[in-house]
Amino acid sequence: MTAFGRAVGVGEGYELTVELRSVNNRFMDWNFRLPRAWAPLEERIKTTLGQMGVSRGKVDVSVQLTDTRTRSGGTVLEPDMEVARRYVEAAEQLCDALPIEDDLTVYRLMSLPGVMVPVREDTAEGEDEMWEKLSPVLAEAAEAFLAAREREGARLGADVLAKLTGIRGMVASIAARSEDNIRAYRARFEERLRVALGETGVAFDEGRVLTECAIYADRVAIDEELVRLSSHFDALEELFASAEPVGRRIDFMLQETNREINTIGSKCSDAAIAKTVADVKSEFEKIREQIQNIE
Repeated sequence: MTAFGRAVGVGEGYELTVELRSVNNRFMDWNFRLPRAWAPLEERIKTTLGQMGVSRGKVDVSVQLTDTRTRSGGTVLEPDMEVARRYVEAAEQLCDALPIEDDLTVYRLMSLPGVMVPVREDTAEGEDEMWEKLSPVLAEAAEAFLAAREREGARLGADVLAKLTGIRGMVASIAARSEDNIRAYRARFEERLRVALGETGVAFDEGRVLTECAIYADRVAIDEELVRLSSHFDALEELFASAEPVGRRIDFMLQETNREINTIGSKCSDAAIAKTVADVKSEFEKIREQIQNIE
């Protein structure tokens, strides 16, 4: 399901930005972009988001760590006292050996190579310390992300339920048309049989007509399929009303529903029913495409 969530956390000397994005996918596919030192936190992130309800989709997790001490420009520097001391000692030796004045200032000393160096961290952060920084920002981003997925899910659910209502109407028309076809078949069969028997002089057998019609009706009967379809429709509506992740269950139920529609299509030779069956299958295919977006 398509969604986006973003949060920013600020601490002493750093700013942490977490972004979560997702696109449609039948399964769970993670993609991480983390600072190299934070790579060990991937499993913790997966576990946390999974516990919050993220179980389907292609999810991108982006974590950006910015050192706010560098925003004034350049890298944060500190003096290398040992190198600076050597420069000062060398300047004093030159003054003692040569008739020149010592004009070395602090500013000039700081500009000499190797005197000012990037700040070195005394110790690297441990996994627990990194997680302590990340977890509250991740939780905030996840809440926004899940809220977006919930809104998208509600919209898709309403659209699918509207399609199901339309499909129920089409199935009802198939049921009515099927009953009419059986009655029409009996009338045609009886009329043709009377004409044929009238030409040969053989007596008309009402029992034989009933038997043939019963055989035909049994061959094209779709009562069982219609009952199962109605049951599947009810189950689908219940699943859409559920607060739990139901995307895969809905997908399975749609497969079963489509199987019943195919059976109805194979039993009915009426052109109008065949067209309606094709329309129903087209609507179900649209629903199946949308279901790939639902958690």
